[in-house]
Amino acid sequence: MQSQILSEADHTERNGMASTTAPSAERTSARVHVQKFGTFLSNMVMPNIGAFIAWGFITSLFIKVGWLPLMGIGTAENSWVAALGGWGEYDGKGIVGPMITYLLPLLIGYTGGYNIYKTRGGVVGAIATMGVIAGTSIPMFMGAMIMGPLGGWSIKKIDALWDGKIKPGFEMLVNNFAAGIWGMILAILDFFIMSPIVTWIASQLEKMIDFLVSNNILPATSIIIEPAKVLFLNNALNHGVLTPLGTNEAKESGKSILFLLEANPAAGLGLLLAYMVFGKGMAKASASGAAIIHFFGGIHEIYFPYVLAKPKLILAMIAGGATQIATNLVFGSGLRAPAAPGSIIAVLSQTAPDSFVGVILSVILGAAASFIVAAFLLKLEKGDDDGDLTAATASMESMKGKKSSVAGAITGAGAGAAALAGPVKNIVFACDAGMGSSAMGASVLRRKIQAAGFGDVTVVNKAIANLTDDVDLLVTHQDLANRASQKAPSAALYTVDNFMASPVYDQIVEDLKASNGGGVSAAAPVAAGAGAAAAGGVATATAKDTLLSLDAIRLTGSAADRDGAISEAGALLLGTGAVTQAYVDSMHEREKSVSTYMGNLLAIPHGTNEAKGGINHSALSFVRYPEGITWNGKPVKFVVGVAGAGDDHLAILANLAKVFLDKGQIARLEAATSAEEVQEILATVEA
Repeated sequence: MQSQILSEADHTERNGMASTTAPSAERTSARVHVQKFGTFLSNMVMPNIGAFIAWGFITSLFIKVGWLPLMGIGTAENSWVAALGGWGEYDGKGIVGPMITYLLPLLIGYTGGYNIYKTRGGVVGAIATMGVIAGTSIPMFMGAMIMGPLGGWSIKKIDALWDGKIKPGFEMLVNNFAAGIWGMILAILDFFIMSPIVTWIASQLEKMIDFLVSNNILPATSIIIEPAKVLFLNNALNHGVLTPLGTNEAKESGKSILFLLEANPAAGLGLLLAYMVFGKGMAKASASGAAIIHFFGGIHEIYFPYVLAKPKLILAMIAGGATQIATNLVFGSGLRAPAAPGSIIAVLSQTAPDSFVGVILSVILGAAASFIVAAFLLKLEKGDDDGDLTAATASMESMKGKKSSVAGAITGAGAGAAALAGPVKNIVFACDAGMGSSAMGASVLRRKIQAAGFGDVTVVNKAIANLTDDVDLLVTHQDLANRASQKAPSAALYTVDNFMASPVYDQIVEDLKASNGGGVSAAAPVAAGAGAAAAGGVATATAKDTLLSLDAIRLTGSAADRDGAISEAGALLLGTGAVTQAYVDSMHEREKSVSTYMGNLLAIPHGTNEAKGGINHSALSFVRYPEGITWNGKPVKFVVGVAGAGDDHLAILANLAKVFLDKGQIARLEAATSAEEVQEILATVEA
């Protein structure tokens, strides 16, 4: 079976109605600022990790207590000259000291300046960093992280002062002297001012770490580190504090436990093993692959959605993290240099010669601790809920600020367009009944594909029962993936759990660009009526008016939960004579198998395919809940009941999809004061 499964969830609503409140917004803003700061630091350190690894290997091999001390290139004390019995003169410093004192901070300073103002910023940033290096006796990583970007930013501002004002022929002269003079000024200021400040800050942080170690409370840092990792705040902590302090410690003692606080893969491994044994659904199925990526690949973000889906599992992570730290403390183990990425391979490659027993035990015991706690918490779960893993994955990507390269391994994704055997000509959006959810999803996807210029790609919606194995690309709800793939085993399969705003739609467009050779100039968006016609529907103003009558619109619903809202929407359909009570009952049955939550505050409950006999004529109902209700854990303010005897309801569903993709139109519906106004908004939006 040629199958690609991409499954995402819209994250904009998943935090509930209260997500728009000021305190929550402030917390989100604070978290985002910390994440950006961590990313800013990471962007200076990560490009130079290779240099850190090289320094770590040289340290492991060639210092006095290293694996090959007689080669002596590590330090002056055990130089190759000394190894030959003192023959000749030698006044060098070896490699280890100069690398950590000069090379690594200068690389960070240059990278920080380069990130601000390319090469020119990098050069001035490196000059400024040299000033702070020369003014202190400790490796000046913190100073480099400050002065590198500051040097780049300041020279950029200085250049802006005479941009366009330099006479032709004098540009190089002015630019070079400006960079040289300003770099000199920064270096001098750093030597006398910044060096003492950063040295004092480093000493205070070292005292804090010493206090934690001497009082045997370093394992308690897991209470901060593990939640920070899941919330993508780890870069600020790891690259801003642990790496600089650990590097200083490694210079003095040859190793540091600080490199293991965040990078050790033990806790994440235990969590994923617990999911493999005691998890349910997609979470259990994907945990084994995630464990391999996490443990051997070192991509820790692979396990973040498993915690986000069930936040109480953070207790397991803290237990595992504290256990591995405590184990390393007991054995006095540490790494020579940072382990990046946090793979067991990278960890062992940087492990000090006398620390292998402690590090390996820390991985085993840390994984065991998180496994035991996670297993206990998972066993307490009732039912078949797997914690909405796809929604948690989307939430994780939201916090990260970009698409995760490993999210597909969690949700079952294939390798992007590589899973497409050839050009795609037809796409089918399938659902259980083929009359509500799939119609709206197909409408949204169709518009995106048309806008990308793929006018020759058709997008229709069908009931799963009507699928045939001649589909190029199949889209369905994640809970229907198995049924759908059985009907169309040759299709590339993408799954969603949000029909209105799933990022999977954008992924499909990107994959089409690869498989179909890229889109042409964007075509005009397909009208809702055309989309409905493509699925066999009829699009007329009369149909819109008839389908959604004024009697079927309620501005203030009385239900307090999902089931009550389904009954209320069904009762309105029943009141218009459109359906029988049996169809209303099937709306509840349908909701038990697959959610009709669409995203963007909308749900469209409808009956099963088998219950279509209970539809007398096509109709829609509309109920608004101004205070909102919870629909399978997600916020909903608008419930549209759907009864489609044929395909004549598809046109208004296409329009409905466009309405709920437009925040302005949603606001109009929230503010509407009459049924006529609601009908006008839903019926006259330009398709």
